[in-house]
Amino acid sequence: LLDLKSNFPGQVANKINGFAANAFENLNQGDAVFSRASDGQLGRAIANDTQDKARVVGFVETTVTAGSLVRCIVEGVTPVSGLDAGDHYFLSASSAGAIVKTPPSSSGHFVTRVGEAASSASLVVKTEPPIEIV
Repeated sequence: LLDLKSNFPGQVANKINGFAANAFENLNQGDAVFSRASDGQLGRAIANDTQDKARVVGFVETTVTAGSLVRCIVEGVTPVSGLDAGDHYFLSASSAGAIVKTPPSSSGHFVTRVGEAASSASLVVKTEPPIEIV
C-alpha cells in the first residue's frame, strides 16, 4: 500500500472548460452570461426576460469592459462568493448575472439551474436549459 500511496499525485487540479467571446456590456468575474443570438457576444443573463437571455452559457472568469474579449467558464469549478456548500443555484430573475438559491416562481419567468456550491466560495458549473413558468 505504501507504493500505491507514494505514486498518487499530492493534489489533483480541477479541470475547467470554456471559450472566449466578446462582451457587449461590462461584465464582472462570476457573472452568469448568455450568448446573444445576433452576434454571439456575451452579456449578463436574467430569468425574467426572453428564453435566450435565460439560457446561461457559463460564468465570466475575469472582469472585463464592453467590447473586450471575455473567457466564459462552461464546465468545472469557478470562484463565486457568498454560497452555501451543497446547495443548488439558479439564475436570478431580479439581478442580471446573479445566481440565487431559490428559483424564480412568477409566471413568465424562467427556472435555469446553473450549478451546485462546492464551498462558500466555489460553484461547480452544471448549467441546464431554462424552463418557463406558466
